[in-house]
Amino acid sequence: MTNPFVQIVEPLDPKQPLKKFFNLSKLEDVRYAHLPFSIRILLEAAIRNCDEFLVKKGDVENILNWKVMQHKNVEVPFKPARVILQDFTGVPAVVDFAAMRDAVKKLGGDPEKINPICPADLVIDHSIQVDFNRQPDSLQKNQELEFERNKERFEFLKWGSQAFKNLRIIPPGSGIIHQVNLEYLARVVMDQDGYYYPDSVVGTDSHTTMIDGLGVLGWGVGGIEAEAVMLGQPISMVLPEVVGYKLVGNPQPLVTSTDIVLTITKHLRQVGVVGKFVEFFGPGVAQLSIADRATIANMCPEYGATAAYFPVDDISIGYLLQTGRDKEKVMCTKRYLEAVGMLRDFTNSSQDPDFTQVVELDLHTVVPCCSGPKRPQDKVAVSDMKKDFETCLGAKQGFKGFQIAPDRHNSIVKFNFEGHDFELAHGSVVIAAITSCTNTSNPSVMLGAGLLAKKAVEAGLTVKPYIKTSLSPGSGVVTYYLRESGVMRYLSQLGFDVVGYGCMTCIGNSGPLPESVVEAITQGDLVAVGVLSGNRNFEGRVHPNTRANYLASPPLVIAYAIAGTIRIDFEKEPLGINASGKKIFLKDIWPTRNEIQAVERQFVIPGMFKEVYEKIETVNKAWNALDAPSDKLYSWNPKSTYIKSPPFFDGLTLALQTPKTIEGAYVLLSFGDSVTTDHISPAGNIARNSPAARYLTSRGLTPREFNSYGSRRGNDAVMARGTFANIRLVNKFIDKQGPQTIHFPSGETLDVFDAAERYKQAGHPLIVLAGKEYGAGSSRDWAAKGPFLLGVKAVLAESYERIHRSNLVGMGVIPLQYLPGEDAATLGLTGRERYTIIIPENLKPQMNVQIKLDTGKTFNAIMRFDTDVELTYFHNGGILNYMIRKMAS
Repeated sequence: MTNPFVQIVEPLDPKQPLKKFFNLSKLEDVRYAHLPFSIRILLEAAIRNCDEFLVKKGDVENILNWKVMQHKNVEVPFKPARVILQDFTGVPAVVDFAAMRDAVKKLGGDPEKINPICPADLVIDHSIQVDFNRQPDSLQKNQELEFERNKERFEFLKWGSQAFKNLRIIPPGSGIIHQVNLEYLARVVMDQDGYYYPDSVVGTDSHTTMIDGLGVLGWGVGGIEAEAVMLGQPISMVLPEVVGYKLVGNPQPLVTSTDIVLTITKHLRQVGVVGKFVEFFGPGVAQLSIADRATIANMCPEYGATAAYFPVDDISIGYLLQTGRDKEKVMCTKRYLEAVGMLRDFTNSSQDPDFTQVVELDLHTVVPCCSGPKRPQDKVAVSDMKKDFETCLGAKQGFKGFQIAPDRHNSIVKFNFEGHDFELAHGSVVIAAITSCTNTSNPSVMLGAGLLAKKAVEAGLTVKPYIKTSLSPGSGVVTYYLRESGVMRYLSQLGFDVVGYGCMTCIGNSGPLPESVVEAITQGDLVAVGVLSGNRNFEGRVHPNTRANYLASPPLVIAYAIAGTIRIDFEKEPLGINASGKKIFLKDIWPTRNEIQAVERQFVIPGMFKEVYEKIETVNKAWNALDAPSDKLYSWNPKSTYIKSPPFFDGLTLALQTPKTIEGAYVLLSFGDSVTTDHISPAGNIARNSPAARYLTSRGLTPREFNSYGSRRGNDAVMARGTFANIRLVNKFIDKQGPQTIHFPSGETLDVFDAAERYKQAGHPLIVLAGKEYGAGSSRDWAAKGPFLLGVKAVLAESYERIHRSNLVGMGVIPLQYLPGEDAATLGLTGRERYTIIIPENLKPQMNVQIKLDTGKTFNAIMRFDTDVELTYFHNGGILNYMIRKMAS
């Protein structure tokens, strides 16, 4: 049908009548000028895509009436401009697309119709590890190992880049997804199919929010949701509240953007912004570069918001020019934003929109800080680090405690490394990594680290050789300006050689520590420390042997590496003593802001960005040499343990199957509150006694070849066996932690996968019982795909995390919710009953359905299909089935 808002379409430039836009100022609605800028982007997308099916006029009115409707829990559709993926989440998405092509062909359709409609970029950045460091050829060796381990996955992705239109693959060695997005992929304003409109993006990585710093609205979603968006479907989301975060004042001279974001993270955790947008405003924003804003937006998941938005201003426009974007296109971007009232002047308070609430930070109050030892929101001022760590040593086991007996606080373990004797103690630094797009995208902190390294080397300071130091830039541009400015050689002298272009230590790909170091840590039961310029430091994430991990700015990473310990007061104690016996303090080598800015102005120039990104898709010779099939249908290798055709579409027909009542379902698992997607579908190591390990062993693999669940997300046989395989799983049927359950017909205690297989063979459907916040945590599509493959037909929970509920809908698993005031305890449910869930013929969004137990008890629950579109997906058995039928017919 015709878009009902076609009357507000007009050319941006009368000289180019075919280049049009929806001019929101022509709505002549006073509410528009009061909307938060982030909500204006949702509104524009709804108006432009209004078709009275996926997007209705009522949705447009709800968004326009945001001030009232934000409190009503209404769902609105959003069609982002593009999708971005990294390889851990991208491989299963491409596997699904390949399988969908097979299914469309079986149904008599044209398989080549299965193509991303919404443009998608996949950046390979999660596979490289720090196996080698402190060597001139570390980068080359790490990249060679990356290809050796992942050749099969990479060949498959290369096939996908050739077989699918609208899917661009950025090869390994190019950089980190979010920095490449910021410096190269982001458009700010799209120019597509004859229309200008705001750039927006969803990504299969939670830190997609980094792009909000440039004024591109973006956030992380689950893989199934991303696939649906790629195929032209909107995201269904609750119209969010928007917290206005007002920045005032100027940062102090020694403060970095890292200090600011760690301060904001702690502040917003205290405010409580889960499920909300945060939008920054106030004169303080004008004091921040785009790189500073991107650092703040990057850590949005750590403070819990959905998005952390900085509207576009003249500094954003300047950044586009600085990073080598086409000048004519940039000027067109500015004209469009001015025309639709989306260009911000942060010094003009008359432009301030309405917000749900406003909180404020004076940037002058920010002090140098770190966060840790186990969570990103646990900020510690650098001046308090020594005292705070020593308090944590003796404190009760927890986020701020290690419960080390007082008489062991000063334990020392001697060890030998490369023929020299050293000592380790509690607080000794064993990993120091300049890593993560959070900071490596920011020239001020990277050049600050380089200048500090230069002064340190000139002062005669060194880093102990057993400390695992590394530098993993988020793009080749970083290496370029570090080299051109002359600081790279000083970083190398301190051990911070470039080891790879990828996430590396930030996601736990830190590689092995020296054996003698691990033995010393184990012998003394020491709380060893990792210091990294990353965004997450959860226990066990960075490295199994670093129980304390601190997030810090790149200059501080180097400072703590030189000190060799976290137990130092930089104001009172020297970093070291040089060869001539002089004490060198941190203040002696810390570069001033003026020094950093002078170097940045001289060496961070547009030509660098152009040179690096012009050849980004062709510069990797190993990628170019990969032999990928050219067929439009993928030739599945039955011997592969990484890539396998999933069974999601087996037996699919064009005809819809009428949803049937679920008869006599057994409960596979019974949970309490806050079961996360990591409990449901872990990403880490594959335990040697697990069903997945037994499967891989049966395929001829040894334990050292198992790799991780994350790397095997392209193989459903591994991932189904890895569902509910978390060793910390707490199932009410079992009296200890572990991935087991009771198979009720036999009374046996079995691994969850084995119990599910028994039920499936006997033809018994399954459900899961859960408490509040079921599916919290990372946006992980296998947390819905896995239960589907185990035969789970429905989940009955007190509440759901937003993305996970959507993923369950996407797989055709029914999300049921107890009525208000009811739960398993009030209804007297043990989970040992058998459940019949009555599915009526005429389904409506959020309707109540009846559940009958074999005990004779009956109660009602809410069927959490929240929109008509979601019901359409359910009738099709899931969103991907819906898309296959649509393409095949």
